[in-house]
Amino acid sequence: MPNDNKTHTERATARAGRLAGKTAVITGGAAGMGRATALAFADEGAAVAILDIQKEAGEEVMRLIRQNGGTAEFFEADVSDAGQVAAAFDRVAETVGPYDVLFNHAGTITVKPLHESTEEDYDRLMDINVRSAFLVCRRAVKEMSDNGGGSIVITASIASELGYALESLYCMTKGAVLQLARSISVEYRDRGIRCNAVCPGFVKTAHGLREIRELDAAGQAWEEGALSEAQGRICEPEEVAAAVVFLASDEASFITGNALYVDNGWYAKG
Repeated sequence: MPNDNKTHTERATARAGRLAGKTAVITGGAAGMGRATALAFADEGAAVAILDIQKEAGEEVMRLIRQNGGTAEFFEADVSDAGQVAAAFDRVAETVGPYDVLFNHAGTITVKPLHESTEEDYDRLMDINVRSAFLVCRRAVKEMSDNGGGSIVITASIASELGYALESLYCMTKGAVLQLARSISVEYRDRGIRCNAVCPGFVKTAHGLREIRELDAAGQAWEEGALSEAQGRICEPEEVAAAVVFLASDEASFITGNALYVDNGWYAKG
């Protein structure tokens, strides 16, 4: 971490953000919505610890935050691997210290008919989307409980509660992590831990644009007109990041167990 004469609290207070004096851990923070949220957390005064399997991209986010006067560290880790999660969080504890915020964002998607899906497809999505959330949140609730509480935000999806053709495995995993968020909110409320989920629709990230292309190729026709009908326009990653910042901040102090849909009303239309 930068070695200057100011403490993190002093630097954060000078930035006067909504997360001033807080430390945030982000999984999947190297690209897309995770990257946008890492930058937004730093802009709001948080020290940021980024965990991701993408080393070069993660280090670039760390450099951007530092260049803008923020505090950031990057830890390379496959968060679906228990040993790597343990090692990364040990390094977070040694380097960054106790954290107040966890954004569990790491995830992926497979676009394929259910009858063509393989056990390998199932294992991959369960590992990246669900197992990683279990491993990371299990560690976080223990450490947050020991340190007086905190805020956890999990990336779910509009597909957590609505079904979509060609995305059965994805919908299943996102339903699982939404229920994890709700369960954490109930079990750990009295230990000072809040837990919420953000549920985006289509977002303009490499992940989201790939999903649209693959759905189009499979005949689902998510061209501009269909997308406009569903959610008006494609969501920017910074718009999801703004929702995560709110849920992470003390402004959301009485909000827990909620699914915040970042979809321009798509879910409400059913």
